[in-house]
Amino acid sequence: MKSGFVRAVVALVAGALLAVAAPGLAAATPADGGGKGSSSTEAVGQRLLELRDQLTTVAYNGDVQGTRHTLAELDPVLADLAGGAVKVRSEARNQAAVAKGQQEEVSAVLADPSAKPRTYSDEGRQLPPLPDPLTMVNGLLQSLLQTLQGLLSSLLGQVPAPPVPVPAP
Repeated sequence: MKSGFVRAVVALVAGALLAVAAPGLAAATPADGGGKGSSSTEAVGQRLLELRDQLTTVAYNGDVQGTRHTLAELDPVLADLAGGAVKVRSEARNQAAVAKGQQEEVSAVLADPSAKPRTYSDEGRQLPPLPDPLTMVNGLLQSLLQTLQGLLSSLLGQVPAPPVPVPAP
């Protein structure tokens, strides 16, 4: 009689645990995540990818106004990611905060050409130099593009490299 009662209690507790844990397991992403999250995260990632490509195109065409416009469009997207408005892993949130700071700095330098941007080492840089008149923000803008690439990888998984011109040999 005692063992039957104990088995019934154990079965009841196990059933309750499964009922509580099952919805959480169904909503959980795999440990590796594959870089993918909810549909809103993917939508933000796709928008960020579009803006990264747009920024790359206008910057490498030497289009200062287009670069400023695209940086302004990037601002709310990065703010949402860095501020937690979009649910992402802490690594992606940190990358978004770094990218947001870089985006603000490039925007400030382009708004006031007398401002002196930080200098960045060309070590490890895989992107070709920007054309005039954007050479003054070359390192900073390239760092922003590389930070965006890392953020996109966190949000979407493997993404193509930005569409930059191939330097002549």
